[in-house]
Amino acid sequence: MELTIFQIDAFTDRIFGGNPACVVPLKEWLPDHQLLHIAKENAVAETAFFIPSTDHFHIRWFTPDIEMDLCGHATLATAHVLCAHLNYAPAIIKFESKSGLLLVEKQETHYTLNFPSRMPLPDSLPEILRQGMDRQPKEVLKSRDYVLVFEKQEDITGIKLNRAVLDQINLDPGGIIITAPGNEVDFVSRFFTTQSTLFEDPVTGSAHCSLIPFWSKRLNKKEMTALQLSERVGKLKCVDAGDRVLISGQARTYLVGSIWVG
Repeated sequence: MELTIFQIDAFTDRIFGGNPACVVPLKEWLPDHQLLHIAKENAVAETAFFIPSTDHFHIRWFTPDIEMDLCGHATLATAHVLCAHLNYAPAIIKFESKSGLLLVEKQETHYTLNFPSRMPLPDSLPEILRQGMDRQPKEVLKSRDYVLVFEKQEDITGIKLNRAVLDQINLDPGGIIITAPGNEVDFVSRFFTTQSTLFEDPVTGSAHCSLIPFWSKRLNKKEMTALQLSERVGKLKCVDAGDRVLISGQARTYLVGSIWVG
């Protein structure tokens, strides 16, 4: 079986920036083990698979290790594939997912994700996380992911994590967000997943489902800008819309090709 595959750099305006995602259009779902094998072979943070329905698309996301409940950058990448390569005309794209209905609006230069808000709540820091970092957060919160709040941007860029220690805790499907106020943007972050093939995710849309409501309340702002300070760096425009968050970014196509699966 021959399938078309796209590789898209999401949340960036340049190739080799942002977060790479593979996107594979399907006519019907393949067995889960095949989807996971394809994602593992692609060896990027997420592979999105989608099938068309009457007025929307069903979407699923796989890392090289597991199926995820929500993924922002691969959803943005899928919207880019539909608009830039598959001639999808409507400005609003509807996706049905494990996290419910997701909307993406195509604008002139950006795609805006309309995702559920996940306000993190105060929590305690597991001892493994404490041992696995060379500095400790000012605050600890949790939604799907742990949200560790630090004092300044330099803490986010300078932190040293001991993966051998952190891999003793399984957070699937969640991860570890570290965040702080930004020097030139409202807030910055990085995202890590333990026991996974790719330890640091370059740009994590789903993490901003928690970061946006947290920083909106902390900064008393509804509209914000953010940077995810991975090596590839991601740029995001963020809006707190009550029980939803709006996350905007750009995308660039890196690769279009074919894969063959048995």
